[in-house]
Formats: sequence, C-alpha cells, structure tokens
Amino acid sequence: MYLAREMSAEQIAALSAVAPGVRIVTGLSREEAVARAAEFHAVDAFYATPALLRAAPRLRWVAAHSAGVDRYVTIPELRDRDEVVLTNFRAVHGPAIADHTFAMLLSLTRGLRASDAAQRNAEWNRAEDVNRIALDGRTMLVVGLGGIGTEIAKRAHGFSMRVIATRRGSDPAPDCVERVGRPSDLLTMLGEADVVAVAVPLTAETEGLFDGKAFAAMKRGSYFLNIARGKVVITEALMEALRSGQLAGAGLDVTDPEPLPAGHPLWSIPNALITAHIAADAELTVERGWALEQENVRRFDAGEPLLNVVDKRLGY
Repeated sequence: MYLAREMSAEQIAALSAVAPGVRIVTGLSREEAVARAAEFHAVDAFYATPALLRAAPRLRWVAAHSAGVDRYVTIPELRDRDEVVLTNFRAVHGPAIADHTFAMLLSLTRGLRASDAAQRNAEWNRAEDVNRIALDGRTMLVVGLGGIGTEIAKRAHGFSMRVIATRRGSDPAPDCVERVGRPSDLLTMLGEADVVAVAVPLTAETEGLFDGKAFAAMKRGSYFLNIARGKVVITEALMEALRSGQLAGAGLDVTDPEPLPAGHPLWSIPNALITAHIAADAELTVERGWALEQENVRRFDAGEPLLNVVDKRLGY
C-alpha cells in the first residue's frame, strides 16, 4: 500500500497499470494516516511524521517530492531506520530552477527592474546610472554541481561564460565546466568568480556556509544567486555585502527566515531581487516529477532498486 497525498483518478489508473501489485490510498489527513499507519509500505513524505513512523512497522519507502530533504533527515524515526528508503526529486526541478536563476541574473545585470519601473510610469527612461554588464567572458562559480547545479552550468556555458564549480562527490564534470574543486577550495575559488550560484543541499556542513568571510572572499562588484536553501547564507552578512557594494546584486529565491516577514530589512535593499521560493514552478517540473514517481512505484512493485535514493546520513 502506497499513501499518496493527492492523486487524480487518471494518475491512480496509470500507476495501477505499471504496478498492479500496489494499492494507492490518497486524501488522508495526517491524523487519519497515523491511525492507519500499520497498513502502509510506502508514504509520501508529507505523512512522514514521527508519530506515523513509530506506528508503521511495515514501512519501507518514504517518497519526498522535493530535491532538498533537510526537513526529513533530521527526524530520528526516519534517519535511524535503515530498512526505510528515502527518495527525493533530485534533478527533476533542475531545468526550471536553472531558467529562474538566469532570469534573476539577467534582471540584475541588465537593469530590468529600472526599465520595469519606467514602463509602469510610461517613461522612456534609459536609466544611465544603472550599471549594465554582459555575461560573455565572465566567470560563474556553481557551488554544488549536482542535478540543479549542472543545469545552471549548462546555461552559463550557453552565455559564453567560463564555468567553474565545487562538488563533494567525484563524478566527472560535464564538458561545460572548466574545473571542479572540492568544498575545501571554496574560499579560493570565490575570488575568481563574477557570479556565484549556490545549489548545495542544506546539511550540517553547508548551514551558514556563506558568512562574512565568504562574502569578503568574493570579487568586489560580483553577483550572488541562491536557489538552494536560505539557511546556507548568514542573512546579516549578505545584507552587509549588498549595502557595502561588495556585491553588485543578489538574486534570492530562498531566504532565512522564510517566508521573509514584512518589515524585514532585506526587502528594502535595492540591489537584492527576491522571489518567493518559486524557481521550480513549471509544467515541465510536474511532467518530470510524475515520470519519476511512476517509475519508482513500478520499481517498488517489482522489488527493484529505487531511483534517487538519499543517503540519510549525508542529507542528500
């Protein structure tokens, strides 16, 4: 039995066709799910509360529909049960998030917000005081060359940027990346970059990774993009770097705190561009996620290894 949060009749029929041995249950509240926990072999991560995990001896799979799983791997009842596999949507969101990353970057580097304000006022205003730059020949550092980071790197290469990156693993780098360093190389590599794009998972090692020391290591007048998690960045240090001109601009789809409350000083910093954690939103993301879910349910029914298994100790 697989407990899904919500699913149409057509989707249930599609899963039944590829996994006839799996019964799909949908639409339960968390409280109702706990009451029936002993029935389930797999659940959507929405239901993976400590109470359900304690009451579900048959559970073998928790399916997260996000790339980041920091909220789940900190649950001892899940982390410490080796027989329960956690999967995520790694790489599902990559294309849409990478598009959003470049939308933010181009808005910052081409002064599009000044043009938008002028258009709203019906003004032909060239805003000569806005510093516009071209990306051709600039260097982008992708911090976290995973599924999302690789998509960002591809787009940077398409803009004729030089691309360097850091990653924890030893997988070979794609052709579009000139050099890959280790996390320990970050401070040195920051000084090479005109643009820094952050795509690391939130773990104990990456929380607060971008602090005052990291921003000081960046080129003065460089750009910072965060589509990872807000807690990867020390917000006060980021605001100081923006106010001082150490950063020319920052594009942030995630913040700490999140949601960013009204009245928070980050809202009023003019060279910060903030979106409300929407980078993954796209029809393509839905299609890719559904394809992965179908394949994993098929594999679960067939007793085959699942895709996108998370190392619960590492957090990704």
